[in-house]
Amino acid sequence: MKKVFSTCLILLTLIFTCVNFAQSRSVSENSWAFGFGFSYPRYISINDAVVESSNFYGGYLSIQRNFNEHIGLRLKGAYNHVEATYQINPKIGQVAKNNMMTGDLDFFYYFVPCEPWSPYLFGGAGINLYKVENAFEASLDNNSTADGQFNVGAGLEIKLGVDWRVKFEAAYHSVWSSNLDGRRGASNGLFGGTANDTWVNGDVGLVYYFSKGDPSKLCELYTGIEAVNYNEIEDIVRKYQTQPTEIDYNRIEDIVKKYTKKTIESKWTLIGVNFDFNKATLKPEAYPILNNAAEILLSHPEVKVDIVGYTDQIGSDKYNDKLSLQRAETVKKYLIAKGVDANRMNTIGKGKRELLFKENDPVSRYYNRRIEFKVKSSK
Repeated sequence: MKKVFSTCLILLTLIFTCVNFAQSRSVSENSWAFGFGFSYPRYISINDAVVESSNFYGGYLSIQRNFNEHIGLRLKGAYNHVEATYQINPKIGQVAKNNMMTGDLDFFYYFVPCEPWSPYLFGGAGINLYKVENAFEASLDNNSTADGQFNVGAGLEIKLGVDWRVKFEAAYHSVWSSNLDGRRGASNGLFGGTANDTWVNGDVGLVYYFSKGDPSKLCELYTGIEAVNYNEIEDIVRKYQTQPTEIDYNRIEDIVKKYTKKTIESKWTLIGVNFDFNKATLKPEAYPILNNAAEILLSHPEVKVDIVGYTDQIGSDKYNDKLSLQRAETVKKYLIAKGVDANRMNTIGKGKRELLFKENDPVSRYYNRRIEFKVKSSK
């Protein structure tokens, strides 16, 4: 079994090495996933026994529901085989073999869901149904015993394709009793403690996302200037220009590049980052602008900025202040997903104050619903 585990690990490594994955993770706003793989379990804290055997192996199946890009819930069923040798009379040297069937419900948090390498933390609880062969206690020998357990752990998902991930995970389990190794001992009960038995496992496996919701706006990545809506960019350029100028697509690209240069002024208006009426969601035209803004910030780690959101002139001050702050928060979340440190960015909502255009026509109101950066410090 140990050779089988090693072979599978090598195969998974080769698969990962050979796959030339793109940077787009194709992450959805919500999704369902199925997982499977192999486990390597070990005792950590048990009664008067030591881990001397090398016979540790297992496998698992899981079903997972991701509610958004960061939060998920997983139901996992697993089989694990662990062994230990007693060091107490009259059974010194006796090897106790434990076959465990576990079912766990765990909550997940993905730190950077938009990247090809996505680390996460999880925690939850479950049921451990185990049977110990050669148990120290006669009442536990070859008898099925059920216990609850708490789980905490961390893992890493690495993209293999549009729907497939390879997963590496480590988990720590605290059982609600002290009978796991076949010998009864003192226990701290439901909430565990130093007396309860504990064990760990390392998993390697695959995750298949078989059902997805809408593509994630947070994780939409820039795939080239062709992704920009040229008609809207032309309108933006015309509106911001002070002198009439003939516009073509090459000039549009030059204008976009102009606002991606590696210099930062005290006031930094993100031309092209505008919002629909009463919305705080990013439009596709904003992604190349924000990607380049992230590139600038990452190349100037000393710079801190205020991200200032604005609305048009329709609505109350109270409502518009709230909406403009939501727009600023949306931009901040996107930049965090691109790797910019959250501590470098502060969000401000100025509502309908400081209108860019005083006119009340739909086009003017559209460009008033904008984002600006204000540089706070720069060396």
